Amino acid sequence: MLFRPTTATDLDRVAAYVVDDPVSWIPEDRYRKELAERGFRPEWTWIAEEDGEILARALWWGRGDSDHPLALDCLHVSRSVRDRAALAAELLATGQRAFRAEGAKQDPLYNLSLPDGWREDPAISEAVAWRKTAADLAGLGEEVERFRYAWTPDSGVPERAGRLVFSPEPDDEAFVAVFRRIAVGSLDIGTRRKLAAMGADRQARDDLDFYLGCPGKREWWRLARTQEGAVVGMAIPSRTPYNPNVGYLGVVPEFRGQGHIDEILAEITRFHADNGAQRITATTDTVNVPMAAAFDRAGYRATEIRLNFEPPPA
Repeated sequence: MLFRPTTATDLDRVAAYVVDDPVSWIPEDRYRKELAERGFRPEWTWIAEEDGEILARALWWGRGDSDHPLALDCLHVSRSVRDRAALAAELLATGQRAFRAEGAKQDPLYNLSLPDGWREDPAISEAVAWRKTAADLAGLGEEVERFRYAWTPDSGVPERAGRLVFSPEPDDEAFVAVFRRIAVGSLDIGTRRKLAAMGADRQARDDLDFYLGCPGKREWWRLARTQEGAVVGMAIPSRTPYNPNVGYLGVVPEFRGQGHIDEILAEITRFHADNGAQRITATTDTVNVPMAAAFDRAGYRATEIRLNFEPPPA
C-alpha cells in the first residue's frame, strides 16, 4: 500500500473519486473550486493506493494564506477494504507526520458535518463509527459535538436594548484579561480542556491568537460594559472564508444569568446585518444549553451538527 500526497497529474481521478457514504462528501465542483482558491491543495490531498487504484482519500483544508492545513474535511475508504478504520488511521497518521515535518505545530482537527438526529440513522451511525475509530487511532481522540447555526434577514435585525455599552479596545491585553475571566465556569468544552491543559493565561492568549488569525477584522471587536463602566463581557464579530460569523461572545461570571448574553449576541448580529450580511453563521457545543437557547431566541436556525475529532491541547 502506498500512502502519498497527490500531484497535479492526479487531479482528475482524485476529484472524480466516488464517496458512497452518507457523510464526509465533498463534491467534485467544490473540490476544484477550493483547489483554485488554495483551500484544498494537492500536497494536502492524500491517497492510499494499491496497484494504481485509489482505496482511500483524505482532503485537508486551510485558508488561502495558511502555511499548514487547519482541518480534515473529507475522509473516505473504499468499501472493498476489509478494515476501513485501520487503513484510514494509517493514512491520517502518515499525512499528519508529513505536516509536522513541514513545521505544523499541531495536527489538524477532523470535521464531520451531520444532520440533527444522526444517531437514529443506521447508515450514518455506521459511517461515523469507523471514522471515529480511525481518528482515535491517529491521535484525534478529543470529541466535541456542536450545533451549527445560521441567521438570515427574515429573522429580523435585533434592536438595541441599551443596558450595555459596546466600545472598541485597541489594547489586546484588555481582551486577554476578559478571555481569562470568561473561561471561569465556561460550559464550552474546548475552553475547559485548554484551561486544564494550559492554565488560565496560556488559554486566554491562545484564544486571542486564534481570533486574530480569523478572516474578520480586529477593529470589529468590542468590550461590553454596564452604563457605570463595569466590564460585562465581549463581542467578537468575525468571518469564516465563506460567511460573516459570530466569532466569540461571553459574559464574565459575576454578570451571568441576567440576560446579557442576548444583548451581546444582538450586537454581533446587528453589526453584520448593518454591513449587508445575508447569512451569519455560528456554532456552539451541544452541551452548552444556555448558549444554544440564546441562538434560538435570536432567530438563528440550527442547520447541522458538527462532530469534531481533535488532538489533545498542547
